[in-house]
Amino acid sequence: MFNDSTICAISTPAGTGGIAVIRLSGSRAIMIVDSVFRSPSPGKKLADQSANTLHFGSIFQENILLDEVVIGLFRAPHSYTGEDVAEISCHGSQYVQQQILRLMIDSGAELAQPGEFTQRAFLNGKMDLSQAEAVADLIASGNSAAHRVALNQMRGGFSAEIAQLREQLLHFITLVELELDFSEEDVEFADRSQLMELSRKIAILLRKLADSFNLGNVIKNGIPVAIVGETNVGKSTLLNALLNEEKAIVSDIHGTTRDVIEDVVNLDGVQFRFFDTAGLRETTDTIENLGIERSYRKLEQATLVLLVLDLTSPIEAILGRIKEIRNKITNQKLILVANKSDLVSERIRMELSSFPLKTNEALVFIAAKSKENLSGLISLMHESVSLFKILPEDVIVTNIRHYEALTKALDAVERTISGLESNLSGEFLSQDIRECLQYLGAITGQISTDEVLGNIFKHFCIGK
Repeated sequence: MFNDSTICAISTPAGTGGIAVIRLSGSRAIMIVDSVFRSPSPGKKLADQSANTLHFGSIFQENILLDEVVIGLFRAPHSYTGEDVAEISCHGSQYVQQQILRLMIDSGAELAQPGEFTQRAFLNGKMDLSQAEAVADLIASGNSAAHRVALNQMRGGFSAEIAQLREQLLHFITLVELELDFSEEDVEFADRSQLMELSRKIAILLRKLADSFNLGNVIKNGIPVAIVGETNVGKSTLLNALLNEEKAIVSDIHGTTRDVIEDVVNLDGVQFRFFDTAGLRETTDTIENLGIERSYRKLEQATLVLLVLDLTSPIEAILGRIKEIRNKITNQKLILVANKSDLVSERIRMELSSFPLKTNEALVFIAAKSKENLSGLISLMHESVSLFKILPEDVIVTNIRHYEALTKALDAVERTISGLESNLSGEFLSQDIRECLQYLGAITGQISTDEVLGNIFKHFCIGK
């Protein structure tokens, strides 16, 4: 899979800006830039300059000035890719970017494929596969929690956990397989009690890592929040207030929202994925009923449920709706959003406040139309998901590929434990331990295939 050509790409986002960066990596990277670069200092060549330095000059195409630039030089193996790297910082004109990129290709470079710079970093041993995947997660992080998790993984937090597990298993499989070489002499090199203790310890760690995927997936993709309630209680008004834009149509007509409206917003560092659902009511309208069915499905998929209540409705109807939603959810956090609190008396507020709440429930009074106490609702949402309790050193699994490998490794370890309890021979124990090692190695890329690598890096942006 290794390609020794010199690659190039624009590494800054598409569009016009103050500065753009064009990156080259490969054995001829500095030479290619040198061929079109002119320094204000006569006779100065980039090839003669030290690594980790910046050089001002101009890029020429057949004696025609394209732009004044700054060139950054990085030499193998001390670069992002482990190869010689040159980075051209030019003005952000799209025309200038494309002309310089075309000039690099005409001078002997090849256009990089998506993720090829990071792929080369992996192939050159600058990072393992899980760290390379964390680079993409860091680029895509839309909130502080996702940023912390991706940064920890990119710096090797997850890799260190996996490496430690593999090292302990490798020690024991060496002893077990040594026994097989001396099977006729009936000797035992591997202490079965120690192997059992290690296997149980590894099983606990693997289960903990696999279980963290639910939280990791939420951090990476946003916390799914279902906004539910009867028609005209203010669900769409609340969504618009949270998004700070007119996303949903607001009307006095019952059943205005007939489908699920979805949007993502970052609220104080945490990304929430909101689903504004069709109003819950009895209706003969076929289309509206389809929307209500979708509302209940989103209710099941949500991590957090905002049940919007109209305080101007009879208290019996409000309490009845709360009990109905309680019966529809299982482990979700439920926030009772008492809306239109500016239109009712203190007696009504006190009456609802006395309603007994469960441990996974909270109550907040707001006026969505005027955005009154919207900050109180947002604070409750943060408390409900508790993402701020994640410490920088915590290892959280956010990648479905890692989760699948961990669950398969856990299954192999549990078979090892079962085999030890049944006094199976070393041959069978060795097979299960090797399978566990294979799945753990697949996470960090110690065991990988071109197909797996190609599938991972094709999802990266070009230039990274």
